[in-house]
Amino acid sequence: MRAAELEPRPERSARERILHASCELIAERGIGGARIAQIAKAAGVSTALVHYHFRTREVLLSETLDYAFDLAAAVRVRPAEDEAANGAGGSAARRLADVIEQSLPETEPGRREWQLWAELWLGAARDPSLRPIAAQMYARYRTWIATAIAEGVATGEFAPVDAGATADLAMALIDGLGLRLLLRDPSMPLEHARERIGEVLARELEIPAGRLPFARAAAHAEGRGGETR
Repeated sequence: MRAAELEPRPERSARERILHASCELIAERGIGGARIAQIAKAAGVSTALVHYHFRTREVLLSETLDYAFDLAAAVRVRPAEDEAANGAGGSAARRLADVIEQSLPETEPGRREWQLWAELWLGAARDPSLRPIAAQMYARYRTWIATAIAEGVATGEFAPVDAGATADLAMALIDGLGLRLLLRDPSMPLEHARERIGEVLARELEIPAGRLPFARAAAHAEGRGGETR
C-alpha cells in the first residue's frame, strides 16, 4: 500500500496505530521480521502498551489481519446507488459478486491485505503456533462466502447447492487466481480472473454465465480515474 494511504491520522487511537504499524511491517518484512519493539516504535508507543492491547504475538497477528481486511473492505464496497444503476440491486448474485470482488487484490489496500495473507501462509507452514490463526481466518472467510451463497439458495435464485462446499470451491478459485493477480502475472489480468471465477460459479449455481456482474464493476472502476481493479 502506498504510504500516503496508510499514514497515521491524528484521531487514531493508540490501538489503531499499533495495528497500522503491524500491518505495514509484516507486509514489508514478513511475520518473522516484524518485532514488537519495531511495531511499538513505528506506532509511537511503548512496548508495554503493545502488550497491554495484545497479550501475545499471535493475538496481534490475528487482529492485524482483521484490521487489514476491514480497511480493504471500506475501500472496495460499492455504494448502494451503483447496485441500482446496474440493475442488480438486492440480488443474491450481486451480493456474491461483491463478496468475491472484495476477496481479490483489486485495490492497494486489497493488495496489502493479500500480502499479509501470503505472510500468514508461509508463516503457518513453518510455525505450528500460527496454524490456529490461519484456520480461524479461513473459517471467517468461508462463512462470509457461504452466507452469500445460502441467501441465494434460500430465495431460489441459485440452485439448491451445499453452501459450504460451494464456498470451498469459490475460495480455491479466489486463492489461486488472486495470487496470480498479486504477482501481477501478465497472463491473468483482473478481468480474466473475474470471468474464470464467474464461469465456474455460474455453472455450480445453475445461473446464466453473465449473472454474476463482475464486468459492470470493472467498467465502474475504470471510470473512477485509473484505480487498479
